[in-house]
Parts: sequence; structure tokens; C-alpha cells
Amino acid sequence: MAAVERSFAADHPAAQGHFPGNPVIPGAVLLAAALPAIEQGLGVSLSSWRLRSAKFLAPARPGDRVTIEFARSADGGIRFACAVGQRTLLKGVLQCDTGPAEA
Repeated sequence: MAAVERSFAADHPAAQGHFPGNPVIPGAVLLAAALPAIEQGLGVSLSSWRLRSAKFLAPARPGDRVTIEFARSADGGIRFACAVGQRTLLKGVLQCDTGPAEA
């Protein structure tokens, strides 16, 4: 399993409206950080891949340092998870629309 880290600035613009007094990084922003990290880490383009599943388990907060772990699965997909420390934020699976041989 490979892992990379990404940080969300304490003043991240996406958190300004989500939510006053209790800011969170929107799930779409977390996912948008994870996908290019996976592409870079595996050396593949995800343009022919789709998100088969994603489960958001906990919020990311401004200032968080998120660890993104990912690995190829036996069925040819890519499993990934985002966490802050021991707290899992997001778990997901990517599947290639063209089959694993063309990924």
C-alpha cells in the first residue's frame, strides 16, 4: 500500500462557508485532493476510471494533514482511504471502465 500526505490550509477557501464556527473541508475537495495523489503515486491516468464507491466517515478540518493510502486490489480496482491520524475520513474504490489491462 502506498501513502502520500496532503495538507489543507487553516484558511482554506472551501471551508469559509462550511460551516461558520465549525469549519470543515467539503468531501468533494477531499476527493479532489485524493485522485491526483493516486494518479501520481501509481503513475496512471484516472481518466478512464470511475468512482465505484465512496463513503465519507468523518470531516476533514482546515489545518488537517491528511494521509491518503491506496493500492491496487485483486479485481483490478484501486482501493483508497484518507485519514487524519487514526481517524478515517473517506474510503473508496475506483474501477477502470476499459478493464485493468488498459489502465
